[in-house]
Amino acid sequence: MMIPWLRTGSPFPPVERALRYPNGLLCAGGDLSPQRLLDAYRRGIFPWYSEGEPILWWSPDPRQVLFTDELHISRSLRRRLNSRKFTIRYDTAFRQVMLGCAAPRPGQQGTWITPEMIEAYCALHAMGYAHCVEAWLDDELAGGIYGVQIGRMFFGESMFSRATDASKVALVYLIARLRCMGVPLMDCQQETPHTTSLGARPIARSEFIGWVQRLVDLPPLASFAPESG
Repeated sequence: MMIPWLRTGSPFPPVERALRYPNGLLCAGGDLSPQRLLDAYRRGIFPWYSEGEPILWWSPDPRQVLFTDELHISRSLRRRLNSRKFTIRYDTAFRQVMLGCAAPRPGQQGTWITPEMIEAYCALHAMGYAHCVEAWLDDELAGGIYGVQIGRMFFGESMFSRATDASKVALVYLIARLRCMGVPLMDCQQETPHTTSLGARPIARSEFIGWVQRLVDLPPLASFAPESG
């Protein structure tokens, strides 16, 4: 089946038209302007493509989500949290977190976090829509996670670790912060063993879209970064 090609100003097609295989592929083309990205997230759509490919837009069914009151913390992760090994910071090194997520990983060829994506999400960060939580060890960035927040909805994008459990610790702090903001769930996009081990689960795309439509226009109960002191 053919998918639509987005031109400048072209609207996204309905997510119900996304392909079953590959699961969720909806359309291609367009751009990564802040306006286009925010419109995509509000519709339950996200970009995902590799270097040299056109921009590909996705809305898989089912959708992997992590409800903020369902986070699973293992005993080993609990011990790591109690050790206070990492210093946690919010939104102080957004570009560095993205670069960490883009770095090659064992068994992985290339990355979907292209230079174009980095610039696009850094622009969203400057506008107050993209955020990160960082885990620091001895003044070195050891891990982190970033995503997009619209209203009371958080769309997780990627995470990385340079030290054991660094990204998981950052995720725990992110979820705690989202609870303070009145955010009931985080989008994890696709099902993976890693997110499942942390309590994420798949829900029907129609249910996910319902959550998004209800939450994106609600003001958060607190700012993303906690008050210092």
